[in-house]
Amino acid sequence: MTLHLAVALDGAGWHPAAWRAEGAQPGRLFTPGYWADLVREAERGLLDFVTFEDALGLQSTRLNEPDERLDQVRGRLDAVLIASSVAPLTSRIGLVPTTSTTHTEPFHVAIGIASLDHVSRGRAGWRPQISGRPDHAVHFGRRVFPPLDLSERPDPASARHVERLFAEAADVVEVVRRLWDSWEDDAEIRDVATGRFIDRDKLHYIDFRGDLFSVKGPSITPRSPQGQPLVTSLAHDTLPYEFAARGSDVVYVTPRDRDDATAVVERVRAAESAAGRTGPPLKIFADLVVFLDPGGAADRKARLDDLDGSEFSSDAHIFTGTPEALAGLLLSWREAGVEGFRLRPGVLPHDLAAVTRGLVPVLRAAGAFRTAYDTGDLRGRLGLSRPASRYASAS
Repeated sequence: MTLHLAVALDGAGWHPAAWRAEGAQPGRLFTPGYWADLVREAERGLLDFVTFEDALGLQSTRLNEPDERLDQVRGRLDAVLIASSVAPLTSRIGLVPTTSTTHTEPFHVAIGIASLDHVSRGRAGWRPQISGRPDHAVHFGRRVFPPLDLSERPDPASARHVERLFAEAADVVEVVRRLWDSWEDDAEIRDVATGRFIDRDKLHYIDFRGDLFSVKGPSITPRSPQGQPLVTSLAHDTLPYEFAARGSDVVYVTPRDRDDATAVVERVRAAESAAGRTGPPLKIFADLVVFLDPGGAADRKARLDDLDGSEFSSDAHIFTGTPEALAGLLLSWREAGVEGFRLRPGVLPHDLAAVTRGLVPVLRAAGAFRTAYDTGDLRGRLGLSRPASRYASAS
């Protein structure tokens, strides 16, 4: 089985001191050329897709409020706009931006991702993400949120808050998917002779009513090349596993080792059963933060830790070593049921190039990675068919 590989792009890299590393490009972080270069490098490596991180507040080392650190990157460009800007500069790689489901109108999300799918000619995806922090909520002034508690035994009020956010997120995903279907494939007539541009009978109201919002539809954006752009989500536990099972095509998980990967895969499949999933099974991708060098990757990370003042930790497994050793780990986890990997480069562009020019050739030599792109669309690359509009039979 060929592995699927994606990379998660965020600022100067996933280590908070990455912007101070040799070869980093902090002066270009907020320029379109920086992102274009990264995505083109990923495409040269024939990776499946790239993801773009986003959030509704400045980065912070604190869970519930901004910090006052001046020695880490703060600020970012909008993920959907980055993806749209690099789409015309690439031809095959998938583009998957992150947006908030908590403070962003689902109608705006739907037309933004559908537009990206049109611009990229079928390479768009989306990662919905909840925004539970109280300092994010005050940017919008519509709701007041309690402090988050991510401990093993969270405060009951915080736990209920997170449950409500995931329930809202599930509604957002449902609305977005309905809006993507609200135009049938042949709704556009464009007949100059008769003066008919669209067939109004093939545009559909979605008439969604939930606990927090209602959306009538239809979308203003015609159905996109993939019909349904790829939906992906990050999950660490039962609640987000079930959220992914209800509305995603791909789930990113964070196992710590091979045995943990086996257990996580079992939990994801159990969540699919609990959610009553009827579509294709979730594609399971494992997230890893990677520092890659022929020798000295651990020392390079240690130097960055010293610059930052503490040892870097992550929700995902941190790998330091050679491309060959990483290939062995990926192939081992594949046997546990993991179908793909989303690698988070510790430092950009260094560790991205180490993936495309070091890891990929090793996997290819093992017969575990492609030698060319086989499809132009992102869904097809992951073995997912193009779904028909759910409203087509109504006309």
